[in-house]
Amino acid sequence: MMYYWRKWMIVVAVTWIQALTGTNLDFSSYSSHLKEVLGISQVQLNYLSVASDLGKALGWCSGLSLLYLPLWGIMLMSAFIGFFGYALQWLLIRGTISLPYVLVFFLCLLGGCSICWFNTVCLVLCIRNFQANRALALSLTISFNGLTAALYTLIANAINPRDDTLYLFLNALVPLLTSVAALVPILRQPPPQPEPASVVRRDSLIFGCLYVLAFVTGLYLLFLNFLSSNILRARILLVGAIVLLVIPLCLPGIAYARDLARRNINFFSPSVGYSGLISVEPEEFELEKELVERDGNVTNVSGMTEISHGVGDKEGCSGKVIEKDTLMELGEEHPVHLLVRRGDFWLYYATYFCGGTVGLVYSNNLGQISQSLGYSSQTASLVTLYSSCSFFGRLLSAAPDFLRDKVYFPRTGWLAIAIVPAPIALFLLAMSGKEAVLRIGTALIGVSSGFVFSAAVSITSELFGANSAGVNHNILITNIPIGSLLYGLLAAVVYDSNGGSSTTVSLLQEATLCIGRKCYWQTFMLWGCFSMLGLVSGFWLFLRTRPAYDRIERDRNRTQFSF
Repeated sequence: MMYYWRKWMIVVAVTWIQALTGTNLDFSSYSSHLKEVLGISQVQLNYLSVASDLGKALGWCSGLSLLYLPLWGIMLMSAFIGFFGYALQWLLIRGTISLPYVLVFFLCLLGGCSICWFNTVCLVLCIRNFQANRALALSLTISFNGLTAALYTLIANAINPRDDTLYLFLNALVPLLTSVAALVPILRQPPPQPEPASVVRRDSLIFGCLYVLAFVTGLYLLFLNFLSSNILRARILLVGAIVLLVIPLCLPGIAYARDLARRNINFFSPSVGYSGLISVEPEEFELEKELVERDGNVTNVSGMTEISHGVGDKEGCSGKVIEKDTLMELGEEHPVHLLVRRGDFWLYYATYFCGGTVGLVYSNNLGQISQSLGYSSQTASLVTLYSSCSFFGRLLSAAPDFLRDKVYFPRTGWLAIAIVPAPIALFLLAMSGKEAVLRIGTALIGVSSGFVFSAAVSITSELFGANSAGVNHNILITNIPIGSLLYGLLAAVVYDSNGGSSTTVSLLQEATLCIGRKCYWQTFMLWGCFSMLGLVSGFWLFLRTRPAYDRIERDRNRTQFSF
């Protein structure tokens, strides 16, 4: 039973890490102040945003470090890297120190690296402890990453609503404190072990309860955050948010008490042996055994337990993967040299590049967008809105897992559907600069990009193999810094070219300020066209991969029917 207790403590720890370390989502909250202090143009500010996203391209470093360092060591390293990167930026905005632009670029890069390393820790923890329900575990925990901006806004308003520099202070300190708090459950995580089908079903029900609780937490932060402008109300709301994040701590205790009561009640039952352990029906073990034998083997690579789906029957005698023009089987392992020759991968890359990445660049520019439309006082609430809607989009990415028994639809199809709101929102923003349209567009883009970010983790594993997922997903997300550079540079050039005034801040440096719809309407149109391209790519990917999804679903139904 202690195994069960410690396993669910890992879920709570990963939830806290994700909820409090998504520091890249609040860049817009302090970007205008950073631009003013440095005296830089919009193009130069965009490069700082790119630097933060460029850290994701170095995500392979965290995976490589797992070969030599324990998981808790990786987590503490990411915390201290982020502390150093954000703390110096905070001192710069406060006027305590003066830093050259190049060094600030490097500090933003460090901040992006810390986020990626935190994500690697959470990914490994979910895979190790929830092999059968890893898709649910990943979708749930990754979803909380979208709440960071909303939580930081609440904390900042509870301390001092008029101090916009607090965001950088929180970016530096909170992840460090969270890492220290998560050390105990990570150090005491149980060893990986196979679980009977009854435990897998029970875990799925508990995940369902956690998703309901997460949904309530998102609604709480979304609809009550506007009350946090008053410091007293902000502190009351912050207490409520902390309670919602602490409630999952009760789940291990409830699960332990439930199993203990069930064991005591059935102790003298004929189905229970003298050990007092609850028996599991033999057919459940046989089903589990058959699924493992058919879908793959449990392997341990560099201390990370993962499930390899369907590799053996797709390999030749030499152990090399047989190459095919189209993806015929889910879970087939794809090393890098084979991955980059897959047309399905490049369609997937284009879908992410033109879908989710556009939404991320939109959030990075949200501070200047709201300022140009005359809603600079609403920047914090808009950032909170995007963050919260991104959270709901990430939660919705678990729909394929919950609806699989009732309504089967390939996960790549869900991915294509998730991109639909993005071009609609961007074209609406291009046509109108009203506050209501700005909020609706921000919400739609948040939901769309959040779904893409979360679903991509499971899709990469399904399409190109679980054992190769760590490397392959880091290759996929190289589109984020590339997109951040290209889309952001496009927006910055349009912004600076329409700047109505230029205010000199220091020698040889200027900060350009653009006011009016002209600052971004062309950008919205172009971003909308790119999103349409992402939608087409996603639909094409769905058509190409649907036969593979249908085949695995038929096999699953045949196995269930046989029992």
